[in-house]
Amino acid sequence: MNLRLHPRPGQSLADQLFHAGVEFPCGGESACGSCRIRVVSGEAPITEAMRAALTSKELEEGWRLACCADASGPVTVEVEQWSMRVLTDEASVPIEPRSGWGAVADLGTTTLVAQLVDLSSGEVLGLETAVNAQARFGSDVMTRVQYELKHPGDLRVAIRAQLGAMLHRLAAGRALEEILIVGNTAMHHLFCGLSVEPLTAVPFLPAEIGAMRFAAGDLAWPGPACFLPCLGGFVGSDLLAGIVATHLDRHGEPRILFDIGTNGEIVVGCQGGIRCASTAAGPAFEGGRISVGMRAGDGAIDGVHVQDGSLACHVLGGATARGVCGSGLVDAAAAGLQLGLVLANGRLTSSGKTLPLSDGVALTQADIRELQLAKGAMAAGLKMLGDGVGGLSLAGAFGNYIRAASARAIGLLPEDVIVEPAGNTALRGARMLLLEPSQREDRLDAITAMTEHVELAADPQFQDIYAESMSLRPFRLR
Repeated sequence: MNLRLHPRPGQSLADQLFHAGVEFPCGGESACGSCRIRVVSGEAPITEAMRAALTSKELEEGWRLACCADASGPVTVEVEQWSMRVLTDEASVPIEPRSGWGAVADLGTTTLVAQLVDLSSGEVLGLETAVNAQARFGSDVMTRVQYELKHPGDLRVAIRAQLGAMLHRLAAGRALEEILIVGNTAMHHLFCGLSVEPLTAVPFLPAEIGAMRFAAGDLAWPGPACFLPCLGGFVGSDLLAGIVATHLDRHGEPRILFDIGTNGEIVVGCQGGIRCASTAAGPAFEGGRISVGMRAGDGAIDGVHVQDGSLACHVLGGATARGVCGSGLVDAAAAGLQLGLVLANGRLTSSGKTLPLSDGVALTQADIRELQLAKGAMAAGLKMLGDGVGGLSLAGAFGNYIRAASARAIGLLPEDVIVEPAGNTALRGARMLLLEPSQREDRLDAITAMTEHVELAADPQFQDIYAESMSLRPFRLR
C-alpha cells in the first residue's frame, strides 16, 4: 500500500503516518523495527535510530522507520505493515423495543469497534473499526500505563477524540439515547481519567472498577455514555460482557471464557459462582516483539503446516511473505515441533538457530522465547483456575483465527477440553445489555456479586507453574 504525504506545519511525517494507520508497537522508541516503510519518491532522511534498527542494504533500498520519519517535501511511501482483520459481531440478540438509536463500542488495546444500533429493532445500522490511537504510545497495556505516568492525560484525550469521531460518523447527525463502552481495566482507567498507578505493581488493585457515566456534553459525543464496570485486576468489562454473551453465569457446569491477547483474561465458572484472572502475556500473539511479527493482513504468514516433510506456509492475500502474524507463529512452532526443528524446551535445532518459513521470513531463537513467555503465562492461568472444566469458549479475534490443534500441540490450550470460538463476545454482550435496559443493572449486579477476582502473581505457586508452562508440551485440565 502506497501513501502520498505532504509536509504540514507542526506535524511530523511520523504523525501523518500514524494517523494513516501505521502502528508503532514499541511506542515510538525505535526499538522494534516493526513500523518499516519504504520511500518510493521524495526524501526521508536517515536517522541514527534507523541505522541501529535497519541494515545498510535496507536503508539503501529506501526502508525507514515510520516512528521517527520526517520529510521537508512531498513523499510517497510503501507501508509494509498489515491491513487489520477486526472481528465484529451482528448476531441477533433479545430486545426490548424502544424508540431511537444507541451505540456500543469495544475499546480494545489494539483495535476499536463501534456499532450504531436501531433500538426499535435491534438492527445494526452501521459499523466503524480502527486501530486504537493509543497504540502509537505502546502496543501493550503496561507500556501505555508507563507512558500515562510520564504524560498524564495524553492517552485519555487521544482515545476520547478518536472514539467520539467514529460515533459522530455513525450517528450522522442523529442524537443517540445512550452509548455503552467495554474494555479491559487499563482501557477503562485511561478512558475515564482514573489513576493507573495502582496497576503498576502487585496486587494490581484498580483505582475504581465501577461503571463510569458521562453526559453527552462531557465528551462532545452524540449521546450520553457509560463505560461498563470491570470485574477486578486487569479483567475488565469486555469479559463481563463476554459472560453475558455466552450465558456463562447461567450454565449448570463450569466452563472457561478465555480471551487471548496482550493481556490474557480468563473467566471460569457457572451459575454457582465465577472466578476470573488476567495474565500479562505481552504482544507476541499480535506480532509484537517478534522480529518478523506483523498483524494479520496482506503478506502475513497466517498458517504453517507440514507437507512432504517440510514446512509449508499460507500467506494472506496470496502475496510474497513479509512477516508472521499470531496464528502463523503458533502454527510454525507446532509444525517445527512435529519435524524436530524445535524442541520442547524451545531450542531451535538448526546450526543457524533460525526457523525458515517462506520468502526469506524466518523465526529466531528469541522469537520462540517470546512465544514461550506469552503462552506460558496464559497456560499457567488456565491450570490454576480451570481444573475439571468441560468446555472452553475463545473470545476475541485471535481466538477465532487460531488453530486449536496447533495451540494444543504447544501447550497454549488444554488437550482434554472442548474448545469453541465464540466471536466478539465483548461487542455482542454490550449490545445485549443495550437492548435490554430494564434487566441491565440487575444482570450486571448479579454477575459482579458472584465473581471473585484471583491475583495469580500473588499466589506462591504461580511462578513455578509459569516456569513449567513455558515448555512446548501439551497439558490437561482433567
